Amino acid sequence: MAKIFIDADGCPVKDEVYRVAERYQMSVVLVANKPLNLPLNPLLEMVVVKGNFDAADDWIVDHCQAFDIVITADILLAERCVKKSARVLGHKGDEFTEDNIGSAVASRELMQNLRHMGEVRGGPAPMDKQARSKFLSTLDRIIQSLKKDKKL
Repeated sequence: MAKIFIDADGCPVKDEVYRVAERYQMSVVLVANKPLNLPLNPLLEMVVVKGNFDAADDWIVDHCQAFDIVITADILLAERCVKKSARVLGHKGDEFTEDNIGSAVASRELMQNLRHMGEVRGGPAPMDKQARSKFLSTLDRIIQSLKKDKKL
């Protein structure tokens, strides 16, 4: 059965995922560098990884499988999971696929270079109701697709 993996450090949509997972009775694995407070729910599992900066990313890539759902804002993690045929969703509701991950990686690198040159300051816009709604809609669409294809 497909699982949901959350790159949990700083993820702003954990509560939304918990509700959706409860509705569909899906297991959720939260992966972070430090323990997080989780609701008491047998569907939720907390994995704390120690080590380098990318230890949580490495753990997710090592454990996710085709048709699992990975929630992350990390484009490079998204790319690695897409290569494993996982369904990957950004916290603002954008799904990363084989068709769009290359341009997402290129945009990330361009923005990183512009920030280093001082041309761009600040980070992404904060979460708002519209982004949360888009996230929930896309997550539901992905789950419905997996159910239809009998992957869930």
